[in-house]
Amino acid sequence: MESTAGKRLGWSGAVLLIAAFSLIPVLWIISLSFKDPATLADGSFIPTKWTWSNYSSIFSQTIFTDALRNSIGIAIISTLIAVFIASFAAYAIARLDFPGKNIVLGASLGIALFPPISLVGPLYNLWRSIGLYDTWPGLIIPYMTFALPLSIFILSTFFREIPWELEQAAQIDGATQFQAFRKVIAPLAAPGIFTTAILVFLFCWNDFVFASTLTSTNSAQTVPAALAAFPGASQFTAPIGTIAAAAVIVTIPVVIIVLLFQRRIVSGLTAGAVKG
Repeated sequence: MESTAGKRLGWSGAVLLIAAFSLIPVLWIISLSFKDPATLADGSFIPTKWTWSNYSSIFSQTIFTDALRNSIGIAIISTLIAVFIASFAAYAIARLDFPGKNIVLGASLGIALFPPISLVGPLYNLWRSIGLYDTWPGLIIPYMTFALPLSIFILSTFFREIPWELEQAAQIDGATQFQAFRKVIAPLAAPGIFTTAILVFLFCWNDFVFASTLTSTNSAQTVPAALAAFPGASQFTAPIGTIAAAAVIVTIPVVIIVLLFQRRIVSGLTAGAVKG
């Protein structure tokens, strides 16, 4: 018993140490966001002179407000399209037998893990040629390229775990196959659908590679790309305080989503892991 208690205490201490170490960069960014510009380079972890000017200044700059609007709109649209299409595709893969089904699933996972940086160059030339450069569709389409295969792979697991008898019972009661899917299967797969939507949203929200390469103005540039273009007081001054404040602002939605829906996220990630 003492040995088990000692191991638990040791593992708890290790977890707390890792968590504290991981939080240091986050706390440092928060500290920089509250520092007066004159004290940014003083080396102090806690601001010696607190100020809200960094937060007030970013909301007065159109480069940030436009980028925030673009991030919200593009992430939401990409998430809705990916989850909607993937739900039907994953349902078909889980319920129907057709040649090459395993190949489709394997290809979906392979595409989802494909490095985005390898597609940026060809997409840049193609988008400029057909008029999609620096537009919302110019970002939504590449996001769908990676979000849709990942969504199909995740959702197909959840649909497989739902007993087929429930769907058959609904059809016996007079429901069509689409009605059975909408009223029986989809509600039961809600944890998986919700988890998939969160993962897709976070992928689109945090993307930097596509956003920085396929956009150049406020019309479609998202926040991660806009942070790199923040203007300083002069061309020789880096706007460290405003960048830190903007980073804190765009992190808040992610933190809120995780805190509010952490149980649903965990249940969604583990729902298809155990067969019984």
